[in-house]
Amino acid sequence: MSLVQPLPPGALDIVGDIHGEYAALVQLLGHLGYDLQGNHPEGRRLVFVGDFCDRGPDSPSVLALVGAMLASGTAHAVLGNHEINLLREDAKDGSGWFFDSRIDSDQPKYAPFARMPAEQTPAMLERLGQLPIALEREDLRIVHAAWRPEQIAMIRQLPSGSARAAYDHFETIAEEQSVAQCVAERMRQEELSWPYSLEDYRHEPPFLQAHSENELNKAMVNPLKVLTAGVERECRNPFYAGGKWRFVERVGWWNEYEEAPAVIVGHYWRRLRPADAPAHGSQFENLFGGTPPLSWHGLRGNVFCVDYSVGARWLDRLRGDNPVQRSKLAAMRWPERVLVFDDGTQAISENFEHSVVLRD
Repeated sequence: MSLVQPLPPGALDIVGDIHGEYAALVQLLGHLGYDLQGNHPEGRRLVFVGDFCDRGPDSPSVLALVGAMLASGTAHAVLGNHEINLLREDAKDGSGWFFDSRIDSDQPKYAPFARMPAEQTPAMLERLGQLPIALEREDLRIVHAAWRPEQIAMIRQLPSGSARAAYDHFETIAEEQSVAQCVAERMRQEELSWPYSLEDYRHEPPFLQAHSENELNKAMVNPLKVLTAGVERECRNPFYAGGKWRFVERVGWWNEYEEAPAVIVGHYWRRLRPADAPAHGSQFENLFGGTPPLSWHGLRGNVFCVDYSVGARWLDRLRGDNPVQRSKLAAMRWPERVLVFDDGTQAISENFEHSVVLRD
């Protein structure tokens, strides 16, 4: 078995990014007809696109519930970038439920949040470490962020359970390239010239060339990062996303996807209501701004992002807005191509296998 593994046959329910929103997950499972062990009376199977944790109020309960299903074989999943952060002990914004170093900085935005009991940590990490990067069968492919043939071919050669080691290996190669380009020293000079933290959304920095090169080196070199975090390019207009200011932007890779099997991803923070402000600013406008919220997209109209921004509910709570109204947890029923949301509403997806190419 490799880091690309087979999807089970039959009818599937493919669940988008959860980000610690345990109540939404339980409600969605009920509307889909599953019990909390992942069993369905019609024999359907659950598939999760990753990003179980961070930002939401109860990541430990989400991981415990999904982990039990994975262990019993009633569900399948791929790794998201947030799980890779856990495996690599890479503390990021919104991970104070797990990393002590993030507790104080996460309090203003995400509190209250449940913390992972220490005794549950080893089993949780072991289970995540065995997950694949991608799942596939003849008619359907599942990956967290991007299905790119070159990177998929590279990770097919890597054994199951090797995600963390492989990720670290490619990050080392990327770092070696950065050293050769003196990126670290140039980044320090840029940080000295800018008095604010790049996690402070209130102060927009100028374009920082070395910071952009640093992010691009990792994105270009590391195939696991491409597949779990997407395809990126330089962006000269900094924007705030994922808890910090960014100097690279995501690219709609689906506009170059030419193969027949459908692909379902998460990661990209769609909005169900077109009037809602995008959770990720200009990134959203570049990727989905002209795409209807229920539409398949891409060169062949056979790619679908099933992440409807439930990970932004923390922001709605912070602002005093109704989080359930603006942000959703969704599942795509396959082969029916029907969306089910955590509030029980359903919608038929649109424009399957119709060309919906967008231009930047």
